[in-house]
Amino acid sequence: MTFHVERIDHVVLRVRDLPAMVHFYEQALGFRVERRLDRINLVQMRAGASMLDLVLGERPAAGGNMDHLCFRIEPFDRTAIAAQLSPLGIALGETFERYGAEGNGPSVYFNDPEGNQIELKGPSA
Repeated sequence: MTFHVERIDHVVLRVRDLPAMVHFYEQALGFRVERRLDRINLVQMRAGASMLDLVLGERPAAGGNMDHLCFRIEPFDRTAIAAQLSPLGIALGETFERYGAEGNGPSVYFNDPEGNQIELKGPSA
């Protein structure tokens, strides 16, 4: 194994009523708003060491409301990740710096065998 999963970094939920969902997670679970990206209708909320991202949008017709699940990995080595996943028929997307529970760091997306979108995120720079 070339990398190992540290923890869940963040989960992204598609929501129909963004203000109501932010209010719910603040009141029900004590999450706090950490960052807002109004241009894409996204609110990132702190949930302990992890993040919950709420994005305004319709749910897919054939599925639930989870956009993707992100796992924090160590180390982040794209070549090693590709070598580990390609024998399983998994193709990686492009690597980008993205924001997560620890701040900005490298990440890559792929789909699991049932079409769930998975993000692997490395440590912050």
